[in-house]
Amino acid sequence: MFAFPDIDPVAIDLQFIQIRWYGIAYAVGIVAAVVLGKIRAGHADSHLQSQNVIDLVLYVALGAIIGGRIGYGLFYQPDHYISNPVEILKVWQGGMSFHGGLLGAFFGGWIFSRKFGIPILRVADFSSPLCAVGLFFGRIANFINQELWGRATDIPWAVVFPADPQQLPRHPSQLYEATLEGLVLFVVLWVYSAKPRPAGAVTGIFLAGYGLFRFTVEFFREPDAPLGFILFDWITMGQLLSLPLIIVGIILLSLVPRKSNPTI
Repeated sequence: MFAFPDIDPVAIDLQFIQIRWYGIAYAVGIVAAVVLGKIRAGHADSHLQSQNVIDLVLYVALGAIIGGRIGYGLFYQPDHYISNPVEILKVWQGGMSFHGGLLGAFFGGWIFSRKFGIPILRVADFSSPLCAVGLFFGRIANFINQELWGRATDIPWAVVFPADPQQLPRHPSQLYEATLEGLVLFVVLWVYSAKPRPAGAVTGIFLAGYGLFRFTVEFFREPDAPLGFILFDWITMGQLLSLPLIIVGIILLSLVPRKSNPTI
């Protein structure tokens, strides 16, 4: 069992403003996405030029942040945020829904595709590995912020979170998600997309892979308060929202032609 590292959620306190690790994680994720996007841009199959990458990342990141925050309010605490709508702006307090963020990111990517005349599936394929990078840093921020912790356990690497009223040793599920949804998924997508692929193939792997990883980790993660289990006393909201991603991902992959011109 490990005690939670002595990490203050506030990285830098300038008195007039506090810079939190949560915000730093998002900023690093955005910068990493730009750098990796520029490395991939310009390939014959990327459909994006280097000068388009910053625009794409900003469109997608802004959509993900807005959608993630709104999605959290709608999916997990609708009554609270309807009664206190101003609190939806307090992103630094945590509370982001990946599934809402995904919808927001897709909307941002759609606006980008319309503006620059690039097919939306190609935009989604290009963005998918970059989104996995953002997921990695976002989950690290969840760990530092002591939120979304795991279920009680006696495993040797269990963590006791100071913010936990029960002070129980728990699965560090945030780190599980950072590893699977972030690192592993990024490596798979980056390697797979290094060669020309039919439109929608990379996106299909991203959706199905994320959905599967998230569905699995939910068995080790404490059900979201105050919802608890949604169905059958074991299905959580995270699992319920991940099922459509798995289905859509499989459908996209099933529609990919076995033999086609991958640059179309």
